[in-house]
Amino acid sequence: QVQVMESGGGLVQAGGSLRLSCAVSGRRSSINVMAWHRQATGKQRELVARIVGGGTINYADAVKDRFTISRDYAKNTVYLQMNNLKPENTADYYCRSVVGGIELWGQGTQVTVTS
Repeated sequence: QVQVMESGGGLVQAGGSLRLSCAVSGRRSSINVMAWHRQATGKQRELVARIVGGGTINYADAVKDRFTISRDYAKNTVYLQMNNLKPENTADYYCRSVVGGIELWGQGTQVTVTS
């Protein structure tokens, strides 16, 4: 059974940094997409960053200068380095992976940024 599990969330002051990790385990097919989404209270879930296929990377405009997505292919893990965090970045962050054409979501990890 393929599982997607996030880690690394927490509480941080504005201007601080956090690094989220997402590991895909149990896969027997290719991982086509690894992405981070977030959902703030009362808002829709939105894409933060993604790595597609061989390495194409996309960012949401709001984070492109502060967040960095990277992938360790050997470990089937994707990371999201978040720098200069702002209170408006407070949300539940979810990892999404497309494995063998099947979309999988993690349970989410909470990020809280205080002013």
